[in-house]
Amino acid sequence: MNQGLCLFDTPIGRCGIAWGERGLLATQIPEASDRHTLARLRRRRPELEEARPSAPVQSAIDGIVALLGGESRDLMEIALDLEGLQDFALRVYEMARAIPPGQTRTYGELATALGDPGSARAVGRALGANPFPIVIPCHRILGAGEWSGGFSAHGGVETKKRILRIESGGRGQQELF
Repeated sequence: MNQGLCLFDTPIGRCGIAWGERGLLATQIPEASDRHTLARLRRRRPELEEARPSAPVQSAIDGIVALLGGESRDLMEIALDLEGLQDFALRVYEMARAIPPGQTRTYGELATALGDPGSARAVGRALGANPFPIVIPCHRILGAGEWSGGFSAHGGVETKKRILRIESGGRGQQELF
């Protein structure tokens, strides 16, 4: 798998991906420009250079593109390098990753499932620091009463809504927030 990073085209714009020997190191939703998308990836992994993706990385790219094109994909087959992430965040990411495309949960529901109903804000902070947007679908987590909650990607909540609309086949998510 080696290591590197690259940009790739999706229905929502040019996303970014970084990889290493043990799996993906980061993904990035499109920023205002390719330069900004690469800069955001490099903030997480400054040592990486642009490279041609290996077969496993290209497979991950293909899955992300398919999901953002409206195919129902869970992306669970994509290997992630989770080294250095805190245990709480890992538990949140595992739960978020299990939410099927087109469905949502709330920060509170995740907190309760983690055994700590008072930790909804901590769940939100962990998701805000998610190094693997789309693969770990933080966009599927909403605030109480289906309030959108935050979204740290370029375009903020509008980007979150757009991805949810794509995943739901354009049905239902328009009225969420």
